[in-house]
Amino acid sequence: MASIKNLKKDINNVLGDIIEGVYIVEETNGEKHSKEGTAIIDEAINVFDELIAKVNQNDIDNKKAHYKEVRAELETKANSLIEKLNKLG
Repeated sequence: MASIKNLKKDINNVLGDIIEGVYIVEETNGEKHSKEGTAIIDEAINVFDELIAKVNQNDIDNKKAHYKEVRAELETKANSLIEKLNKLG
């Protein structure tokens, strides 16, 4: 079960870093809570909730393939959020 624990940590760390990046960019630009930054944060939170729910599913036939798919989805969605973050800055 260590791989599940590590997957949950990865999801938390990656999306947490993106949220932190939004705050850093906003602070650097002298802005407080821009609409674009708030949208990125909300999307990151929704992605977090969605991925954790998928990790916690119990009715999976092939768990290894399922977790691999969740990890790939994390990478895809995180890259999309990072692109939006780069446009913010």
